[in-house]
Amino acid sequence: GAALKLRTVLDNLTSILAVELIAAARALDMRSPLKPAPATAAVRDVLRKQVPGAGPDRVVAPELAKAEDLIRSGAITTAAQAVTGPLQ
Repeated sequence: GAALKLRTVLDNLTSILAVELIAAARALDMRSPLKPAPATAAVRDVLRKQVPGAGPDRVVAPELAKAEDLIRSGAITTAAQAVTGPLQ
């Protein structure tokens, strides 16, 4: 039972992180021409390869799903670690 609850918690956490990731990337886009830190820029760039930036109104569910996939695959962490070295 506890393992099933943990799975639900992890799925919910991944969904929340996807929303935060997309919101943070949008905030960085809005701050242009200011440059983010190198690791932050690397994470945003990985996201932008899968999820476009601002544009016309649209359904965001597919974008959130892509962001969740990036989080689950470890691509976001890998992008940050490519700049910072191993994260602990």
